[in-house]
Amino acid sequence: MSKVAALSKPTILLHWTVAILFIGVFAMGIYVADFAEPPAKFTYMGWHKSMGLVVLVFAIARLIWRIKEGALPATSDMPKWQTVIAHFTHGLLLLATLAMPLSGFIMSYAGGRAISFFEFELLSAPEKTPWLADAGSFVHHSSVLIIVVILALHVAAALKHQFVDKDGMLSRMLGKS
Repeated sequence: MSKVAALSKPTILLHWTVAILFIGVFAMGIYVADFAEPPAKFTYMGWHKSMGLVVLVFAIARLIWRIKEGALPATSDMPKWQTVIAHFTHGLLLLATLAMPLSGFIMSYAGGRAISFFEFELLSAPEKTPWLADAGSFVHHSSVLIIVVILALHVAAALKHQFVDKDGMLSRMLGKS
């Protein structure tokens, strides 16, 4: 394993915080989508929306930190095509962590629903704006499969780097380099 540049603690913390929160909220959304029980569905959907706002806050913090710190240094010499795919995938993941909660917010708010954070109303219900609610719904629901594929590629690449290339990429992201 080659010696790789260590990542800052905020980089590691923000990466894993956003990853865990995003995957949890994502899974909850998939689970709640097919839920049939109205009272429980509304409760779970409220939690999904509230946690989506938490994801959005951490995703914004992560984006700001990423801009401040710059792109992560590579752990090894990779072919140009791998570097391009890595940058593209990371960009899409950053976009997804912002687009999913934002599109959910837009879908809900433009649909005439109040924005609450665990029962605390942040914004009261506005007049409906159907075209905007439909746009938010389209982005929120149509990007699910794309995100699953990109996330699977990201995890597969991290595992490949750690166990096939043995370049310490996953160890570095766990703060062990």
